[in-house]
Amino acid sequence: MWDSGRGGPRVVGLKELCFRAVRRHLACLSPSAVLDLPTPLIKDLLPHLTVCQLDELQPELNHRGISTHPGWIRVLKELYGPKAIDLHTEEEAKHEVMRMLFKLVFYGYTNPFVQRNITNLNTPSFLWAAAKCIKRFFLIASSSQPFESLTAEQRPLLNLLENHIRSVGITSCINIPTQHALYVLHRLLDHGAAEEVILNVQCPITLAWVLHGRGSQYLHPELKKLMHSKTAGCNSQIASATADSSSFSPGLETRLSEDQDGHFIPCKRSKLDSLLVENKSSKGHSTVDPQVLCRTFNPCTSPPTGVCPWGRIRCLEIRECLSDSLKVLNAALPTFFCLGSLTLHSFSTFRDSDVLGLAKALKLLYESSQSSLSHLSVSVLPYTKLMEMLLDASPKVTSLYVEIQSVMWGATHHPTTAKSALPAELPLETLTVKVAELQTDLHFITSVLRRSPHLRSLHVAGVRLPSGSSQSQLLSTLSESNLCLRSLNLEDMKLSDCLPKILHVLSSLKLEELELNDCRLLERWTDKEESLKQLVAALKTAPSLHTLGLAQNRLARNVCVLAELFSGSSPSSLKHLDISSNFIQPAELLEFAEKLRSHHPPQRLTLDLRKNPGDRDPSTWDTALKKLHPFCVVLFEGWRSTDTMVDHVSNM
Repeated sequence: MWDSGRGGPRVVGLKELCFRAVRRHLACLSPSAVLDLPTPLIKDLLPHLTVCQLDELQPELNHRGISTHPGWIRVLKELYGPKAIDLHTEEEAKHEVMRMLFKLVFYGYTNPFVQRNITNLNTPSFLWAAAKCIKRFFLIASSSQPFESLTAEQRPLLNLLENHIRSVGITSCINIPTQHALYVLHRLLDHGAAEEVILNVQCPITLAWVLHGRGSQYLHPELKKLMHSKTAGCNSQIASATADSSSFSPGLETRLSEDQDGHFIPCKRSKLDSLLVENKSSKGHSTVDPQVLCRTFNPCTSPPTGVCPWGRIRCLEIRECLSDSLKVLNAALPTFFCLGSLTLHSFSTFRDSDVLGLAKALKLLYESSQSSLSHLSVSVLPYTKLMEMLLDASPKVTSLYVEIQSVMWGATHHPTTAKSALPAELPLETLTVKVAELQTDLHFITSVLRRSPHLRSLHVAGVRLPSGSSQSQLLSTLSESNLCLRSLNLEDMKLSDCLPKILHVLSSLKLEELELNDCRLLERWTDKEESLKQLVAALKTAPSLHTLGLAQNRLARNVCVLAELFSGSSPSSLKHLDISSNFIQPAELLEFAEKLRSHHPPQRLTLDLRKNPGDRDPSTWDTALKKLHPFCVVLFEGWRSTDTMVDHVSNM
């Protein structure tokens, strides 16, 4: 049989025809019709099944020791294209598929995969299956129809989301969504299990709505007006609608009774619908009070007390945090006792006054002794000194992430502040400092490190020092003061003159992860091969090390030295080796592969070869990959020779 689908005409074999028939008629077959097939045949069938079929069969297949991973990966590649890289376990791949498809189908977005499979996807069964998998729900400013459906025929789906969603993303301002959308948010945040909010819009009033009653006692003046503008009139009309619930719509009753998973009592939609229309057409704002909205949309199941619960926001992320939003947050922070994680990102550099206001609010929060805040992430700060102020204001933070970018035009005015009162010991366990400055105050960073004896993870990127200075001081501090360190990531830093200090770090610390990416390691080494051998010898003496990253270091032909990591009587226990973006050419990779074959890694090695010029000699490159395949999971995506100059510039 000829098939003229994508890619042109091709011959379709009998086996594939049978697989297509199984896909089309699986609902008419018993599960055993598939589960009783030989294992090799089931594995060949998986890429042909629909998403719902994969989800339905997965538990029984897993019980037989068969993973549905190939089926989910096939869908991922159709969604993301041929360059989609297999980095997922079965559950991770399934979650990513369901996350993407739920958003596309729920909001009615077009996508080639969705268009080809719309018959299987645009069904209540798919949305139900996807809702059981996803943990994050994004409220997107599109049409109101998706949210209206959750208050009517798809209300059982809302009940399911309420129980499964842990994180809510908001991409629209409070004056854009309909009251249906606000009601859905109320159900997820207050009645449901969601404790994380990601705000993707610059809208202070929306932020105030999220904060009010969900951990903070602060009430924004404008929000207060909106909350109470319609409450009195709305309550009396709701009472009337609730009292007359004996003549509900028969059509609605039938739909609801047919859904076994919808455990709620139908109520009179006609009066409720007219009430909503009246509210929308009234002059002024409709109420945004979640308590009133809940009694409006769901009077038959409102709590006996008439008061809904208030949720608790334990993780808050604001991705477009400008001054207006920061002022709202700063006003709420002193009473935001349940907040455990706070992430603030601005696409432009924060102003001094903004950060000082944040530091003041944080200080008030911690002085209350009721704060739960342990993770703080702020980007972008205008200079390093403000990081010290944030640490001073947050003495109990165990995880800190900051990005610092100096203002390039003109001098920055540093406000006069009291002398730092940093304690002699900080509880920091995780620290990330990313810098974009012409010159960095390394002394301050080392000072923080000396005060952080419990530090387990450190990521420092972009530190620039005056001409003639060295990063040796940073490495020496780590060896002396941070003996608990397990993960070290130094990025975009000049370390070519620091080999002795790097060797000392490896002998002093019990590192599990080491990444030295874009650090120009070989730049000043006179004998590059011999120096790299010294590094390899030191790496082999670190028995706890399982991840090594050496991306963007221009290893090129010297990559073959790394094969010695697994030679001798005490081979390295590495599980992941990243040598991407190192301008490794096919002949060099082939030599590396042949050396690795003579002394295999003791366990299967994940080898990252992305962004290396494999297309210079595709045949030799493919031969090298085949030699690596028996003992390596190779991560590689296509390379274009036109990218060579980009790679060269990125490593200069």
